[in-house]
Amino acid sequence: MQTDNDNEVPAADVEALVERFLDAIWMERGLSEHTLAAYRSDLTAYCRWLAARSLGLTTAQTPDLMQYLASHRNASARSTARRLSTLRRLYQYLARERVMERDPSAEVPAPRLGRTLPKSLTEANVERLLSAPDTEAVLGLRDRAMLEVMYATGLRVSELVRLLGVQVNLRQGALRITGKGNKERVVPLGEVAIQWLERYLTQSRPALLGNATSQFLFVTQRGEPMTRQMFWHLIKRYARSAGIEHPLSPHTLRHAFATHLLNHGADLRVVQLLLGHSNISTTQIYTHVARTRLKELHARHHPRG
Repeated sequence: MQTDNDNEVPAADVEALVERFLDAIWMERGLSEHTLAAYRSDLTAYCRWLAARSLGLTTAQTPDLMQYLASHRNASARSTARRLSTLRRLYQYLARERVMERDPSAEVPAPRLGRTLPKSLTEANVERLLSAPDTEAVLGLRDRAMLEVMYATGLRVSELVRLLGVQVNLRQGALRITGKGNKERVVPLGEVAIQWLERYLTQSRPALLGNATSQFLFVTQRGEPMTRQMFWHLIKRYARSAGIEHPLSPHTLRHAFATHLLNHGADLRVVQLLLGHSNISTTQIYTHVARTRLKELHARHHPRG
């Protein structure tokens, strides 16, 4: 439904308008390249949908947005919520910049999302996963160091693969991480992760780089930084070789890090700081995982369980 074609931005200017919006939220929120790419993908798909129906970006109305969201019939509630969030941010920006008089997304109801518990691994399965790489091989030693660092620190995959050498202080046993929103945090490594990192730095990394140099801590055979996708494939491969049938996600070791800390009595606020969560409600979901695990242990081992 369009009500005023005279107010529509010319098609040639729509792409530039979207890029201005992406630049603005990147500056305001310090979004990662991955998140920014997801925004761009969602908005490109939305603009194409509008154009195919002779609808305009700045003259679209609330029913148009609802029809667009409904057109993804097989999408999960979480995917729909993500698309709506992207459109809300765009239209809020357009209203703030006075490109539009009103925000058509304001009246679109958000889908109800159930609370999904993150998938984690038992401590025994984590040990099997960490022991899977062949540490006598150059790549296996690198992979073991990466797995150990991720489990010891709870880094996001994107933080791990983009880790720079200057962010590592082995003498102090800590990493200085710049996470979402350009927020900086210091995360302790732990003795075991330090030992594997030292072996990687003295044995594996020089062999991988040869005469080349790199600012990135973890590198490939070509001396390039590891990607999120490459590391995810590595985890799946090592899980198979370790006989782990538990469903994994790219953040499996991050979830295990948080869950195991809480299982061993860590304070929720400390876990929040280590994970780099801006809101403690994001961290609280792990208390449900820990509670469920404790109930299982009680039922299995207590004589009255």
